[in-house]
Amino acid sequence: MKEVYLTKEGLQELKEKLDYMVTVRRMECAENIKKAREFGDLSENAEYDAAKQEQGFVEAEIKELQEKLLHVVIIEDGASYINLIFHQCLFIK
Repeated sequence: MKEVYLTKEGLQELKEKLDYMVTVRRMECAENIKKAREFGDLSENAEYDAAKQEQGFVEAEIKELQEKLLHVVIIEDGASYINLIFHQCLFIK
């Protein structure tokens, strides 16, 4: 994965989103799966399939956020970011 450029505030937001996904959304998915299992036969249970699919999306998002955190580069302010982008564009060309 490429480097992810964030301000300190952006990094904090990313960490908060990851925390929310792990502590709240993951638990909601588990609860939805539990409720769907109570409907009976899993082979013909649309609620169960939907709950498992939702769990897959949540887990993929968690993985993506964790991966981003591994590649974060902190930038000091907006001007630094503009300079960074400008220099990367010059380097690429």
